[in-house]
Amino acid sequence: MKGIFLFSLISLFMTFASPCNRVVGNIKEVKADVNTDSRKLVWSDEFDVDGLPDETKWSYDVGTACDKPCGCGWGNHELQYYTEKRKENARVEDGHLIIEVHNEKYEDRDYTSARLVSKNKGDWKYGKIDIKAKVASGKGVWSAIWMLPTENKYGGWPSSGEIDIMENVGFDQDTIVGSAHTLNYYHLIGTHKNGKINIPKPDHDFHVYTLDWNEDQYTVSVDGQIYFTFENERTDYKSWPFDQEFHLLLNIAYGGDWGGEQGISPELLPAKMTIDYVRVYQ
Repeated sequence: MKGIFLFSLISLFMTFASPCNRVVGNIKEVKADVNTDSRKLVWSDEFDVDGLPDETKWSYDVGTACDKPCGCGWGNHELQYYTEKRKENARVEDGHLIIEVHNEKYEDRDYTSARLVSKNKGDWKYGKIDIKAKVASGKGVWSAIWMLPTENKYGGWPSSGEIDIMENVGFDQDTIVGSAHTLNYYHLIGTHKNGKINIPKPDHDFHVYTLDWNEDQYTVSVDGQIYFTFENERTDYKSWPFDQEFHLLLNIAYGGDWGGEQGISPELLPAKMTIDYVRVYQ
């Protein structure tokens, strides 16, 4: 009897300790890498069908940067041309999304890449977002996982805000950065707020980059380790525009004000960021 009782206790513990999350519909059963509390999976991409990214979940920003930083949707004097529905720059293979920057003439640029956006296909106000990824490597690359407002409720950038879940530049490969941008806090006026964490060889190993966001604050973490917190000061939108729906962006930029700060190394291209999954819980 004692053996049976002990076995029952162990089985009960294993049942409640399991991190598995069962999802109905056409989303496969997944196992969370980090604790998701009691929230439910409301949107995900497991990247399990080879070919172009799922067009029911992702669209593309297309074209080049402008001279005015961030003023036309993207800027920072980057060198790439963002392409659309081009497997060389964005594709799903072997269970992963690959975003790849190439040294090639395209339109008026010498480099190509892709910027995937979930706008109007995945938009959320509050929740938890997990992205398991490996960043790109090489001097000049600028990997980013971030969010922008879907409706720009308070006006153009930075008035309606920006959430940077993960940014990484090739010349500082082991440093992961998370940031907030608002009208009161952004880099062009020297008031930006961010956090940094050292992650050895994030271009070689997968890590889970997480945004946990509610009406009081948001936190950014890697593998469950929080390294940046942005608080709601309860003043106005100039400090906290994060009370509206945002969508996700995944991209590699090349060169630019930060990515090219210490020069570029085109001989190291192509370079790719690899995403294993994106999961959104609410």
